[in-house]
Amino acid sequence: MTKSLLLFSIFLINLSGQSQNLDSFFDKSDAFFGVYVKNNKVDYEPLVKNDIKLDEIIKIAQSVDLTNESNAAIKAFWINAYNLTVIKTVISKYPIKSPLDISGFFDKVSHNLAGKKLTLNDIENKMLRAKYKDPRFHFVLVCGANGCPPILNKAYLPNILEEQLNKQTRLAVNNTNFIKVNEKTKKVQLSQIFEWYKEDFVSKETQEIDFLNKYRNDKIDDKYKISYYNYDWNLNKVK
Repeated sequence: MTKSLLLFSIFLINLSGQSQNLDSFFDKSDAFFGVYVKNNKVDYEPLVKNDIKLDEIIKIAQSVDLTNESNAAIKAFWINAYNLTVIKTVISKYPIKSPLDISGFFDKVSHNLAGKKLTLNDIENKMLRAKYKDPRFHFVLVCGANGCPPILNKAYLPNILEEQLNKQTRLAVNNTNFIKVNEKTKKVQLSQIFEWYKEDFVSKETQEIDFLNKYRNDKIDDKYKISYYNYDWNLNKVK
């Protein structure tokens, strides 16, 4: 075997290993969410007693190499990694009433993922928002609070990611507890997500209502006055 052929063979073996590692991450994440997410809430109690499966997934996530992966695979990885890391951080200090009970939960506590040292804010803002400019991320990243869009009891997967992003966005913006429309007063109250990340939903040509109407079944009059209701930071736990 020539040196060049040997090097190419090693490259293919490494590439195959990396792909299998990522596939394992998705498979195990999917199984995990299926067990520990119930009615759009997280069942933290049994996780505190036995987090071996979660630790196994986090360990895989630490060694994943995304260098040669598709954009869909990269996005799906970081969405799942964010949601899993939130759960892992919550149970590290459980019992708590809110993720905000943990100092630096979003911007100070760092995590080793895919060869990088990142905070939750880094995952959201640097790995996803800055690179892909997709407002639908806000409806799949779940920060551990009741004010968040509901957490899915499945993993986000590359081959169906577009479908999942659209479905979760539609579910959120059609939820009357998330988007509160009052036809009598001609007002609409939005989650503070739309206030905190206003630049993701507003441009020179469009406003928040334009974004909502892309996914809503019952369209909102663009003349309705917008306000934002207070975010519910209570922990999204199974009762």
